[in-house]
Amino acid sequence: MDLTERLASHPATFSHHVHLQYSTTSESCPGEACPTMAARDTRQLKHCRGFPSSLESLVKIRKSLFPVLRHGYSSLLKETPALELHGHLDALCVRFVLFARKFKLRGPKEAMATAISPTGCAAAGARGPRTHGLQNLILLNLNNNQLTWIPPEISRLRSVTYLSINHNQLASIPRELCFLENLSELQLNYNQLICVPEEIKFLKKLQKLLLVRNNIEVLPEGLCDLINLKSLDIAGNIIQIFPSRFQNLKLRELYCEENPLLLRQPVKAVGQEDVWTLQEITSRFIMNQLAEKNLFLMQAIEWYPQVRNMISQGRKCAICGKSFLTVWLECVEFVPPSKNWKISRNLQLVPLRILICSYKCFNQRGPNLFGIAQA
Repeated sequence: MDLTERLASHPATFSHHVHLQYSTTSESCPGEACPTMAARDTRQLKHCRGFPSSLESLVKIRKSLFPVLRHGYSSLLKETPALELHGHLDALCVRFVLFARKFKLRGPKEAMATAISPTGCAAAGARGPRTHGLQNLILLNLNNNQLTWIPPEISRLRSVTYLSINHNQLASIPRELCFLENLSELQLNYNQLICVPEEIKFLKKLQKLLLVRNNIEVLPEGLCDLINLKSLDIAGNIIQIFPSRFQNLKLRELYCEENPLLLRQPVKAVGQEDVWTLQEITSRFIMNQLAEKNLFLMQAIEWYPQVRNMISQGRKCAICGKSFLTVWLECVEFVPPSKNWKISRNLQLVPLRILICSYKCFNQRGPNLFGIAQA
């Protein structure tokens, strides 16, 4: 059987199964009450009798069948499980999507969300915040749309393990997305992202993160808490430096080509004296006393929530280990990439962001640590 016959025979089979599926629930959706078979969006399909018999027409049927499947999820979501037909509908949807993906039959005008679930909560073409019926969703594909934002209701999709939002116009990642506790693969390639939220650290099961061709400048420290992350692709961004604990990641693949990473090309600079504000001096004293378990301050701080909130943003010096608030020296330490990583060919040294509390500590630095000068 050649390719043309295969492309023709599958839509014929799909049309037969879709007919069986839809005819079972047709009483809940008669042609008079639902003449356009709408799926809660602008795409519609007129009711028709029979299907064309030519090979060329059978291939074109696929575009007509897709709205029928979406209509089954959109308008018959209650009737289908009640008749115990959700398993058949899910399996049909999965086969349909995989067939279209394998033979690249989805045109640019037909690019839309495709979601697959094994337990009757699948959806095709799902849009907007209507996620209450998708709690068992495991795969969500939103590629090739014009999406500029993701609604916060996406946090309801607790079972999602694969999420792909490539080739859109997203400028930010909603923090709610970071609470999809079962997510193992996240693809956000070819968007307009400028940052990654610190809350990404909550994606404890994430194994693959793709952020190719965005405008990301900085990776958050929380990224280093992803203990199961195995593959990271940040190629084509504007990242200069990695978080301080980046070397602790158990990566197998790291791709970072076409980023302006800092290079080990030191220049001489004149040292300066430390000049701290009264707030910085006071904050450092309080934080370091709390670290030493000063009972008086530990009790007193409970009465000052503003101070407690302010010092919660403190950081520790990489040299002396003491805390500081807002005044620090930003440095870079160059370390060789892990031998276990499969990396970009041009990556010889990994620049890690290091914060130091004073010039006194800076003068005690190691040979591979350098201050970052503002050009």
